[in-house]
Amino acid sequence: MRTNRNWLWAGLLPVMLLIGCGGSKEEEEEKKKEESVSTLGAVGALKEMANQAEELSKKGPVATVDFRSLKELLPADADGLARKEATGEKNGAAGFTISTATGKYSNDDGSETIELSLIDGGGSAMMMGLAAWSMIEVDKETENGYEKTTTMNGNKAYEKYDNANKDGEIAVLVNKRFIVSAKGRGVSMDKIKAALEDIDLDKLADLK
Repeated sequence: MRTNRNWLWAGLLPVMLLIGCGGSKEEEEEKKKEESVSTLGAVGALKEMANQAEELSKKGPVATVDFRSLKELLPADADGLARKEATGEKNGAAGFTISTATGKYSNDDGSETIELSLIDGGGSAMMMGLAAWSMIEVDKETENGYEKTTTMNGNKAYEKYDNANKDGEIAVLVNKRFIVSAKGRGVSMDKIKAALEDIDLDKLADLK
């Protein structure tokens, strides 16, 4: 159980970062006003993560799918950007195993890039750490961009975008097991979302 708790605390770190990001003086003042609410939100997130970790531990370990099966779901292009590289690997530590497939896409001069990733943790408690954002609600907007938790095709999702640098990301938790993410630079959020939608999430959810 100690291992599970370590993963939970590791997962809570990005939760705190999500809640506490920003840089201007106005944002700092706003953060102070919301500090107590943020703390309560973090505590609630930790409790929810602990509950789900306990539920998952009762089900016992589930073998992760072969990363080659994940690679097959990577599209040949990401909303028009050609795939330049596709990699996959399977790693394990402390009794947990993760299968990952990653595709890198770009235009000819590299000014527009998108990276698609599919991760399978076998529905283990560790996934609650990797997808800590799925336990909270975030909705923030600044002059430079925004970040929020939302849903995509019925799945919990997290998205963040910087208007000035034209980079952002969106991540989706599928079947409480798979994490699918799309990160883009020099592209719009619409293009990042469209690239992620090129992945068949229903087919991914059916993998065993």
